[in-house]
Amino acid sequence: MRAKRIFLIHATPVAIVPINEAFARLWPEAELCNLLDDSLSRDLRTAGSATQALERRFLELAQYAQGAGADGILFTCSAFGEAIDACKKALDLPILKPNEAMLEEALDHGDRVALLATFPPAIDSMSQELSAAASARGRQVVQQHAVCPAAIEALHEGNSGRHDQLISELVPPLTDVDVICFAQFSMTSAASSCSELTEIPILTTPDSAVLKMKRLLG
Repeated sequence: MRAKRIFLIHATPVAIVPINEAFARLWPEAELCNLLDDSLSRDLRTAGSATQALERRFLELAQYAQGAGADGILFTCSAFGEAIDACKKALDLPILKPNEAMLEEALDHGDRVALLATFPPAIDSMSQELSAAASARGRQVVQQHAVCPAAIEALHEGNSGRHDQLISELVPPLTDVDVICFAQFSMTSAASSCSELTEIPILTTPDSAVLKMKRLLG
């Protein structure tokens, strides 16, 4: 049987390693193809919101992946929810937002959810996705948000230790929540150190995303 070809579409290079490692652990048989356009995250930061032009570029990347034989597409940048929704409507193959599988899991823990991010635009997109997922279950969520842009800057500079430390400093104040969610694939390396600081479950996106894509493709 031919291996399933999964296209991973990235808007930042720091998402590539975490998701590839997750596939290696959970679905090593999948054939991975990585597409990176890191101008997307820079342009989103400049524009302040996802413009029609940015959404069109996402669709062009998804169409390219489909033309190259993708069985499924996983986007790894959390800040482009509406653009990914447009791709889902336009193309007839499994397409996953980076967070949707993790948010489904988060709601299994309760209705008080903390969202942590290092790329500020990711919070707005993910917060909307979480509210929509809860509404689909007939529920409402109480959200807490924490953002540390300095952490992703440290990661881009190659200082993963500083990145993890800055994220861990966001965790102790979070007490009145049922679950903590990391908004970005690039934050995964901080999960183990953060888990030592709290008994609250901490969820990361890559593992949940890999397992859901594997289920979708049988």
